[in-house]
Amino acid sequence: MNAAGEVVDPKLVEAGYGQKVKGINDYEGEITGKPARNSKFTRLQIGMTAKQVMDIVGPPTDQGAYITGKAFIPFFYGSDRYRHELAYKGQGRLIFAGSAGFDTSAHLIWIIHSANDSGYR
Repeated sequence: MNAAGEVVDPKLVEAGYGQKVKGINDYEGEITGKPARNSKFTRLQIGMTAKQVMDIVGPPTDQGAYITGKAFIPFFYGSDRYRHELAYKGQGRLIFAGSAGFDTSAHLIWIIHSANDSGYR
């Protein structure tokens, strides 16, 4: 991030540098950076389902998934074992947490605003 609080390279952003927020149904998440001009991300709320988000912002430029360290904890059945990332050119990135796959159990936990985002992971 630069001195003005704008995300310069969204690929290098780390958790903990944004604003912690409580969203829909008490989901906790983070919002990093400042929204791009006319960004659809400003209408999003932490805790929204993937379907709700896609209805508002549309399909991403690129997307991908990865597992977290919690996936290796025996008998852990929480919702942060898997993450799905959506990248939007000129808007930023949206990170969802779920238990398995990009399904209805995935909820928005992190919004990364970045007008510099290439849209590719």
